[in-house]
Amino acid sequence: MDAVFKALADPSRRQLLDSLNARNGQTLQELSGGLDMSRQAVTKHLAVLEAANLVATRRRGREKLHYLNPVPINDIADRWMHRYDRRRTRALADLKITLEEPVSTQAEFVYVTYIGATPDRLWKALTEPEFTRIYWGAALKSDWQVGSKVLWQHEPGEEYDDLDQVVLESDPPRRLAYTWHTYQWRHAGMFGWTEERFAELVKEPRSKVTFEIEPQGPISKLTVTHDDFEPGSEMLNAISQGWPAILSGLKTLLETGELAGVPAPA
Repeated sequence: MDAVFKALADPSRRQLLDSLNARNGQTLQELSGGLDMSRQAVTKHLAVLEAANLVATRRRGREKLHYLNPVPINDIADRWMHRYDRRRTRALADLKITLEEPVSTQAEFVYVTYIGATPDRLWKALTEPEFTRIYWGAALKSDWQVGSKVLWQHEPGEEYDDLDQVVLESDPPRRLAYTWHTYQWRHAGMFGWTEERFAELVKEPRSKVTFEIEPQGPISKLTVTHDDFEPGSEMLNAISQGWPAILSGLKTLLETGELAGVPAPA
């Protein structure tokens, strides 16, 4: 927590976060070019932000891409700030809202969180239907071999739906990737779409989601990357709102042993 406040206290680092909020996934060169700072200064500030988990990075060939990670801001707001007078924390609250706003120009979503569970336990929570039903609201079923289908069951007792999702990578308990589904007709009723609007949305290219698990002593670092979107994708806007809630539920379930009164499987 101290590292987060220290990182946010510097106006140059807040400027870097603003830049990533405007356009996520920038290289060091891109960030340096858009700010009145030397490349060396930007590198040092990014190191502080990354150490505070406010910025996540990933490699794309020789390039290192930087992403805004709102998790620590969520933790401050949800677990600590509410104890104090709202007026005194309005600036941080406004920053939290700003960091959580979807960025329509980006073509991918990256989210990093640290969970008090072993990699094996976290892998089970991501792949076993008894777990996903609790924090996701649907049971996901697969043998999790490359090329296998990922099936969904929305209500207990229903048939599993084949949404044409396929496992792309599987390296337990370190890495898992699969294709994402398109919109289903039931979504049209949920969001009030006309048949014409629904027909447009299902034409969006399929995206993919990747889970990377890294042991960090007694906890695990989970990086979720959802990409292969076209800019302005409606699905990107939807998952940008959905993943934080799903992953928050996953973290709560594994760290407390229950979610909304439902105990975690053994």
